[in-house]
Amino acid sequence: MKKTTKNQEQIISRVFMYLSVVGAAVMLSISVLAFWAHSFTTNMVRTELAAQKVYFPDKGSPALDPATYPELQKYAGQLVDTPEEAKAYANGYIGEHLKQIANGKVYSEVSAEAMKNPDSKDLQAQKQSLFQGETLRGILLTSGYGFGTVGKIAGIVAYVAIALSAGMVISAVYFKKRS
Repeated sequence: MKKTTKNQEQIISRVFMYLSVVGAAVMLSISVLAFWAHSFTTNMVRTELAAQKVYFPDKGSPALDPATYPELQKYAGQLVDTPEEAKAYANGYIGEHLKQIANGKVYSEVSAEAMKNPDSKDLQAQKQSLFQGETLRGILLTSGYGFGTVGKIAGIVAYVAIALSAGMVISAVYFKKRS
């Protein structure tokens, strides 16, 4: 095995130094974009949810009975404007109401029954209520909870990319000293 010469070691150190600088620049760019995505998504979700003016019922209200909605008590009276609140309202509040409309049947099941019995006012009313409730629930879960979660992940990515960029800068300084 051949030993590397001092000149070869300097060349290798310079290559690693330049690779570290390029890597740091790439990671810094990723962190800036990820932080922008985090800020944009978080602000958009909060603004759009707040604009809908959806509130959890007040504490002590029959509409938020602790026996029926034990997990929602901590949100009593609050505006739904965070991803977690959107998920809780969609699954815990709307979801519970939907279960009560047609003995736990979902829209597609009631819709199929309503097509077989077009004169049944009860089935038509259940179909309409389930459609509206499941649509609102889906919107809250995708636009509120889903995009809000993506925004949080983008924030985590931003901080990880900044840390990696700092590590690469330290690496570049180390290899600069060796060259």
